[in-house]
Amino acid sequence: MRTTEETEGFDGEASNTSMISGASSPYQPTTEPVHALNVLGGLRCDLEYLRSYFGILKAVEVVLSVIGFICIETVSMCAPCGGVYFFEFVSCSASVVTGILLLIFCLNIHTKIPHINWNLTDLGNTAVSTLFFFLSSLVLAFINQKSGSEIAAVVFGFLVTGVFGLNTFLAVRRYRRGNGSQGAAQANDYIRARTASRGEMEARSEIA
Repeated sequence: MRTTEETEGFDGEASNTSMISGASSPYQPTTEPVHALNVLGGLRCDLEYLRSYFGILKAVEVVLSVIGFICIETVSMCAPCGGVYFFEFVSCSASVVTGILLLIFCLNIHTKIPHINWNLTDLGNTAVSTLFFFLSSLVLAFINQKSGSEIAAVVFGFLVTGVFGLNTFLAVRRYRRGNGSQGAAQANDYIRARTASRGEMEARSEIA
């Protein structure tokens, strides 16, 4: 029979072994917040982007563009129809392109294609959408049959113009900050390279 001391010794070794194995186990519980959700194809939905200013603005832009497109599609008669067709083209194009960019940023697809300047791409889309939504809404406001669908399309057109304008302003600030930090990093790299080359030249002159 084992003595009490031997039993306690075995219990102590077992507890120490369990503590060590538990500390080294990779399957430890975590309290880190979840910032992404797994979706199909191994892609991850970035919840932080959806909660950011750019994510919220893009979602609003898509919704307002789709509503404006639906309003203009319900117009039964138009004479002339240039304003209706122009607004229809702009609202459809803006909703599709902005929706695609929203998916790209939300699913982090842009990180898999790093050779594209996505900040500049987003800035170009928002700036062009702001300009064309303003022009198409202005044209439709002056050339229409005073129907409820046309008036609603004009209202939503100017609303989404304001949202796109705000997004353009924020995108310009982000692009300038990115270029400034990139330029500072390049300047620091240049200074380090110059300092290193001077040190090598001085060392060679001392040896000579």
